[in-house]
Amino acid sequence: MKFTLSWLREHLDTDAPLDHITDTLSAIGLEVEGVEDRGAALAPFRIAHVIEAVQHPNADRLRACRVDAGGGEVSVVCGAPNARTGMKAVFAPPGAHIPGTGITLKVGEIRGVQSAGMLLSARELGLGDDHSGIIELPPDAPVGEAYARWAGLDDPVIEISVTPNRGDALAVRGIARDLAAAGLGTLRPLT
Repeated sequence: MKFTLSWLREHLDTDAPLDHITDTLSAIGLEVEGVEDRGAALAPFRIAHVIEAVQHPNADRLRACRVDAGGGEVSVVCGAPNARTGMKAVFAPPGAHIPGTGITLKVGEIRGVQSAGMLLSARELGLGDDHSGIIELPPDAPVGEAYARWAGLDDPVIEISVTPNRGDALAVRGIARDLAAAGLGTLRPLT
């Protein structure tokens, strides 16, 4: 059985952290098989505004961009064909690990222009196979906001093993009831 933490919290009023919830699930006989937290891998990425994107002076297929990700303006060299002035994109700062490529970013110089970060495609984020260009966000996307939170990707998915005698654990409501009985919170009334 898989369910998200936010779904569980629709039925269970609790401020308990994820690890306490998973420990309690195991303690009451609902074996936790795994927790997938995509938000943890995407934590360093921020929504950025491309202030300016101009042709790189020393490379035909690169763009020299000035980017604001909420912490001030930085220079980024980008090879994506859709990088343009005024767009919103996903920015990775130096030190961030890129899940889709396995690299860790550092400040560098690409053909004479400093690059202090990266604008990311869906494949680089590990969210799909599209690498034809960087992810384009809507104009109202808030600059500096954590991308995972804004996109709703910061909700951990908990997977438990359900034995045949625990049919009540095949519904989030039953799991919430068991956690409430274990003292982890209060069962919310059905609306």
